[in-house]
Amino acid sequence: MECMTLKLLFKQLLLTCLFLLVLPVAQAEILLNSGMVRALPEGVPNTAAYLTLRNTGVAAALTGVNTDVAREAQLHTLIEKQGMMSMRQVKAFSLPANGTLELTPGGDHIMLLGLKQTLHPGQQVTLTLHFDNGQSLLVTLPVQKSAGGHHHHH
Repeated sequence: MECMTLKLLFKQLLLTCLFLLVLPVAQAEILLNSGMVRALPEGVPNTAAYLTLRNTGVAAALTGVNTDVAREAQLHTLIEKQGMMSMRQVKAFSLPANGTLELTPGGDHIMLLGLKQTLHPGQQVTLTLHFDNGQSLLVTLPVQKSAGGHHHHH
């Protein structure tokens, strides 16, 4: 009788383990599609980074950015009020399940404040993107002369 109980327990344990192995993991899979950091003239202390992220998993939110090239990195959006455009810092950008997040000139973007040196076209900038699910993504973006758009980052 004891041998039968052990066999039954073993079968149940084995089935549970197999079930857990095939159970899909509910986590965001976030990938960089493209991106760049805007090169600005010598002495300009701030610039912006633009990128497109693709999420092949569950919804997430970009909640922060770190980089070694600037004193601080902030998430910003542009707001039009009485015909004037202004930037506002935000706490997060949503990244929908199986969707994309586009940070673009003239829209949502990452501000790099207090540059430690002037960034020149051809250089690479590394950013660590932080998400609300605890995930981080290390991305390297090229510095380019123009990204379009008409706002300045002084």
